Amino acid sequence: MQAHIGRRLQQHFPELGPQERRVADFILAHLEDLAVYSATDLSRLSGVSKATVTRLFKRLGFDDFKAVKAHARQLRHYGVPLASGSDTLGDGVERFRRHAEREQDNLRQCLEGLTPMLFDEVVRALDEAPAVAVVGYRNSYPVALHLRQQLLQARANVRLLPAPNQSLAEELVELEPGTLIVLIGFRRRPRLFEKLVGALNDREHRVLLIGDPTTAKYADRVTWRLECALETISAFDSYASAMSLVSLLANAMLHRRLAQGRARIGEVTELYQELDELADFSGRL
Repeated sequence: MQAHIGRRLQQHFPELGPQERRVADFILAHLEDLAVYSATDLSRLSGVSKATVTRLFKRLGFDDFKAVKAHARQLRHYGVPLASGSDTLGDGVERFRRHAEREQDNLRQCLEGLTPMLFDEVVRALDEAPAVAVVGYRNSYPVALHLRQQLLQARANVRLLPAPNQSLAEELVELEPGTLIVLIGFRRRPRLFEKLVGALNDREHRVLLIGDPTTAKYADRVTWRLECALETISAFDSYASAMSLVSLLANAMLHRRLAQGRARIGEVTELYQELDELADFSGRL
């Protein structure tokens, strides 16, 4: 991916003329909106000519404004945080309302992408597999960790791979036959992820992939793919829909094995008390 336009502007800023600097200042203050502006908008809002806008983008290495817009869309698509210098979040209750609407849209998109047949297949696999291995890097790690913790309360043999600061190859080689591998793959994934998907596909492992829309390119190399939208009203992604999906999957799996699951939860709870691991209801730590 080409260098971030914000970084290019900062690098070239000392050599810009006064009019070009006005455009650059405006863009840096409105990076998250760049994909929706036209060249005319930038000219009008920054108070310079369209020729100045065109000249600036040529200096930054773009052929035309279409290339600039494509670059801005690509940055956001791959998860680069683009924060505006202006207060695009709104104030007070308006900020909360917009945030809630965006989160609800993300969750709605996630659930609308599921069918009862697909969901039941995934839950059955989580329940019946002799072992489950969950893999998640970077921003995907907290979701992977939470999924493993939820599943482990109701069933045995759920592992989080790899162990901290360890490589993955040794772990994958020793997986028992039939292990279900759950890949959590949200955008800005490490380079290893692409090769991992290929290696698992070559070895004919059953793979459940949970990720954002950028994982569509892996659909033909995994057994199941569940999609979660991450968009927010500003720069940073939200994983609320992913955590909600984890809850839905874990609860459905528990209800498939309710007797065994309840018994296991009871044993875990007794050990919590025996080891005094958790605060009791009186608040003692």
